[in-house]
Amino acid sequence: MPEPDLTTRPEKTDLTLGYLRLTDSAPLIMAKEMGFFEQYGLRVELVREISWANARDKLIAGVFDAVSMLAPLPLTTSLGLGGVRESLITGLILSLNGNAITLSSSIYMNLDISVDEPDPIKTAKALKAWVDATGTKLTMGTVHTASCHTLHLRRWLELGGLAIDTDVQIVVLPPEQMADNLANGMVDGFCVGSPWNVLSVQRGIGTVVATGYEMWNNAPEKALVVTERWHEMHPATHLRLRMALMACCEWLASSSNRAMSATVMARTEYLNLPQSTLLPALTGDMVFSRGREPTSLPHFHIFHRYHAGFPWHSDALWMLQNVLRQSYPNDAIPALEQIIQQVFRTDLYRQAAASLQWASPSVDERPLARHDAAWVLEAGIELGADRIIGLHTNDA
Repeated sequence: MPEPDLTTRPEKTDLTLGYLRLTDSAPLIMAKEMGFFEQYGLRVELVREISWANARDKLIAGVFDAVSMLAPLPLTTSLGLGGVRESLITGLILSLNGNAITLSSSIYMNLDISVDEPDPIKTAKALKAWVDATGTKLTMGTVHTASCHTLHLRRWLELGGLAIDTDVQIVVLPPEQMADNLANGMVDGFCVGSPWNVLSVQRGIGTVVATGYEMWNNAPEKALVVTERWHEMHPATHLRLRMALMACCEWLASSSNRAMSATVMARTEYLNLPQSTLLPALTGDMVFSRGREPTSLPHFHIFHRYHAGFPWHSDALWMLQNVLRQSYPNDAIPALEQIIQQVFRTDLYRQAAASLQWASPSVDERPLARHDAAWVLEAGIELGADRIIGLHTNDA
């Protein structure tokens, strides 16, 4: 692919981007604060939204030029699932991992498990035993049907033997409402992105029982998403936007920059939360229940390492197949490979990477559920572990 010419004037320089109150909004917030957008000739306004449906709808309506979006959502929206159809595309994954499943501390304390050796599947099985013994039907929260949160939550429940709709009701709530709904008893637990798990632990109302990384190592979490028609009208602008965010994601790979980011993101105009609530996920020093020592999880948020920004077609296929199986089993669906190629634009990632003089994968798919640790796909391309809980086979 020929190297893009950045002397081409951007079609539009004033952009409005949507985001939610989550620590993995760091690339957008810090790109603005640290001047990465300005470096690429863009003036960006960031607008905070309360829910993923709101962010998606405002993108489609043209209120937003681009949004940080749940990685599976542009796929299902392009298919017209859930009653909304629009051709959406992503040329950049903004983050990997970042979610966790939290259970009400009052329920967790009654489970027959070892708190010294937490294990996601054993905890889920202990929860099933408690549900059977007490006759309780649980209510668990997720942020959107088309999300890795829902995939993680349903898989965790199923591995524990809990039947959806019989043992557990799953409800959709905005991320920032999860902790309050746990506190008032409206839900018994949830799968959500940071900092809402951290906040629940700090308030003493929740216990983290599984991280997203444990459910699927290095799963794509947020993507930079635009409408296909917007991209066609603003290709040079879109290229500059991707490059600015990729440069910021590289900056976020530094632990010292993560700590600085927590200070900035805590401000009223951004996440409006204490710095102490944002730091654990950004630094990887996570506390699973109040009073316990932190656990070091350097992979809790990944923004740059392991070519995190590459929109793998194999990841898209895994997400889409499981969203369809879990939530839309009776819908007539066209060939998935075609929609994945239309939505997950590896060519756009390679274009931006070439402009930044970065290496990028030469293939569109990576193996899943085969590697316990970092591994080399091809010369210059190191990828991270890719285990999926309950599916792992050792790649000897």
